[in-house]
Amino acid sequence: MISESHAWLAFSLMPDIGYKRMRHIEHLFGSLQGAFHASIAEMRDAGLDHRLANTILAAQDGKALQAALKKIEALDVTLLPFIDDRYPALLKQIPDPPPVLYVRGALSPDDALALAVIGTRRATSYGKDAALYFARHLAQARVTVVSGLAQGIDAVAHTAALDNNGRTIAVLGTGVDVIYPREHARLASRIIEHGALLSEFPMGTQPEPFNFPRRNRIISGISLGVLIAEAPVKSGALITAATAAEQGRDVFAVPGNIFSASAAGGNRLIQDGAKLVMTIDDILSELNVAHEHVQTRQIANDISPMSDDERAIIALLSHEPLHVDEICRTSGLPIHVITGTLTMLELKGLARMIGHMQYSLSVDR
Repeated sequence: MISESHAWLAFSLMPDIGYKRMRHIEHLFGSLQGAFHASIAEMRDAGLDHRLANTILAAQDGKALQAALKKIEALDVTLLPFIDDRYPALLKQIPDPPPVLYVRGALSPDDALALAVIGTRRATSYGKDAALYFARHLAQARVTVVSGLAQGIDAVAHTAALDNNGRTIAVLGTGVDVIYPREHARLASRIIEHGALLSEFPMGTQPEPFNFPRRNRIISGISLGVLIAEAPVKSGALITAATAAEQGRDVFAVPGNIFSASAAGGNRLIQDGAKLVMTIDDILSELNVAHEHVQTRQIANDISPMSDDERAIIALLSHEPLHVDEICRTSGLPIHVITGTLTMLELKGLARMIGHMQYSLSVDR
């Protein structure tokens, strides 16, 4: 029988099964390990539809799982399923956290104080100078610099952190064994030594365009905030900024030349409410407040760890309102358990009531 951690990996490799569906399956069977080894009759009795049951049944030979584990061991990659205590606490709070993370290098408790520094691949000298300045001072202040290993701003931010004896995390839109772009192989090696390469994508995953928006939610998700050093209006960095705002993260932007297309996106963000920053002090004070807020919530969660009922309900909630009756129907929990659990989630700052008997994830998550 496979372990619960390996069951998380096995389910993450199955097509069309994401975090929320995995938590729902876990709730039905008591564990993903139990679900992985269930018979077709047990799956039917639990209420799984025919297609999902067949997907699980097809994976029970363990071939995909063993192939993945072989690749992980060969490259000394650390596997962090959502249930692992080492899984980043900030990332657990987003609406759709990765079920598993692949890590080359090492994450550190110090990475709880992290800022993403991102921007355009076609950076101007001004944009590179801005990224260099902020990443250098963040590293000196012992703030982990997070970025995406792309050309331009990302590469400058990673390099500046490393050159100033800081930690940096590169979140990839590929498997951690596929370095993209290839010319960043040496930079990736340095990051492994003084931080981590991080991905939710299985080993061997190649750089496909649709991978990168998903990658971006992790960049903001593991960070207390996001700094846009320079970006045009049509930029992946702006998608990350929007995701960060949805996740309740701080969004910072460096003001740029009003005549430069490369700076138009960052300037637009400032118009829309992003915090204009000109010195490192503009960021550090905000980050310290955000970090203290996260630590306070973590203490509350440590005192009253999340129960199975809380996990089941959180897995159903999103940032769109959901009526208590729908939660009851989907979760199968009694109404008195649901209302009591929702009250506790409100106290922990994880959920909020919107209107009469409707709940959503907290905007601060």
